[in-house]
Amino acid sequence: MSIGFFRHALNIVQQQSRRRTTHRINQWFKWLSPGLSVKRWLLISVSGVILACLGLAIWVRLTPIYRIIQLFKIFLEFITDIVPYYVSGPIVLLCGLILLLWGQTRTVGSVTEVFRPQGEEELVDALMAHRRLYRGPKIVVVGGGTGLSTLLRGLKAYSANITAIVTVADDGGSSGRLRREIGVLPPGDIRNCLSGLADEEKLLTELFQYRFSAGDGLSGHSFGNLFLTAMSEITGDLERAVAASSKVLAIRGQVLPATLSDVQLWAELTDGRRIEGESNITEAGGKIAKIGCTPEAPPALPTAIKAIKEADCIIMGPGSLYTSVIPNLLVPEISDAIAASTSSRIYVCNIMTQPGETDGYSVADHIEAIDKACGRRLFNAVLVHKKSPSSRALFRYAKEKSHPVFIDREAISKLGRRIVPANVIQEDEVGYVRHNPHQLARVLLRWYSRTPHKMSRFKKIYSKK
Repeated sequence: MSIGFFRHALNIVQQQSRRRTTHRINQWFKWLSPGLSVKRWLLISVSGVILACLGLAIWVRLTPIYRIIQLFKIFLEFITDIVPYYVSGPIVLLCGLILLLWGQTRTVGSVTEVFRPQGEEELVDALMAHRRLYRGPKIVVVGGGTGLSTLLRGLKAYSANITAIVTVADDGGSSGRLRREIGVLPPGDIRNCLSGLADEEKLLTELFQYRFSAGDGLSGHSFGNLFLTAMSEITGDLERAVAASSKVLAIRGQVLPATLSDVQLWAELTDGRRIEGESNITEAGGKIAKIGCTPEAPPALPTAIKAIKEADCIIMGPGSLYTSVIPNLLVPEISDAIAASTSSRIYVCNIMTQPGETDGYSVADHIEAIDKACGRRLFNAVLVHKKSPSSRALFRYAKEKSHPVFIDREAISKLGRRIVPANVIQEDEVGYVRHNPHQLARVLLRWYSRTPHKMSRFKKIYSKK
């Protein structure tokens, strides 16, 4: 039995050794992949060494170089006299290749230890991922709230060229308090988007979402809101604060406020009431007939307009219709830039209606609300969830007077929109449904890659995801 045990252990060790060897060979072959921008620089370096040696030889009139070549020639003749050339040649060549491989392995290992001290990822894999992400499509996402940050968590796996344009009309909770007490623009939605785009998403989200439960003036505030507020005070405005925070947090892409103006939402209800303040609109409990903002035409960030003009794909939503998505479009320059864009444009409709905001709304009602607020068509497709949530989720939402958004295909077709149906929800243990960030991003990128006027190089990438 002991002999059998040792044989089994030896087989396991041999299998693990073979797997490690295969893995290392595969990793080395990855260095030969096109687009890493490594081989060309290595070739340039070798060429530089050769040219430097030739220059030195010319400068010293070849005197020492000639002596070295002569000695080298005598040495080679001596070796070939002892060992035939057809034996000594391959041996010397093999020794040279072994030394070259050893030196490169140690060089790459030393570099990897510096940039990947935890050893969680091979350097070549990191380089390949970096090149793939920064060659991804230029995506602009417009919205706010948790819906936008959820989408960003999925999109960052496909492209690093992401721009999130975020509403700054929030006046409730921690953001509202900071807005009233300090006079800064509300940082809450921007904080969520920064967390969603960060590499260390889980840890950063926990840190940024941490709320102080005690302390005079601190209770109820989130750390992320205080961090962005402090950065705004240091840098001078929210745009610079977000840019500086993005560098500190090493996010993929950029997050931009829709405007730097102090915007306040207002809504006129069908019963004649006029409600002012983003947080009061939902609490009013009426049907919204018209929505606007004060000032009436806030200026947009030039960086945001530039991103829209250069975008390959523009995504609106998901998020609260009247308090997250439409507020961005009330900035005339943003809606004008989206309307003038020739890129692919799509709206991600919510899964459930929102009490006090979209009670009884269908998908077509969501589309008409955006068209009415902007006075024009801004997108040519709408993504909808084609399956109903579970009975447990429906029961829970029914108690909150919320129901699935009905897909009225005929009305959507009359509005001239293409329907993109997909199964993109996830349900938690208590019955709340959300968009699955990875499934949603995969569907959106697959839809984008299939648009006929886009570059075919993305079709291969995203059709395999």
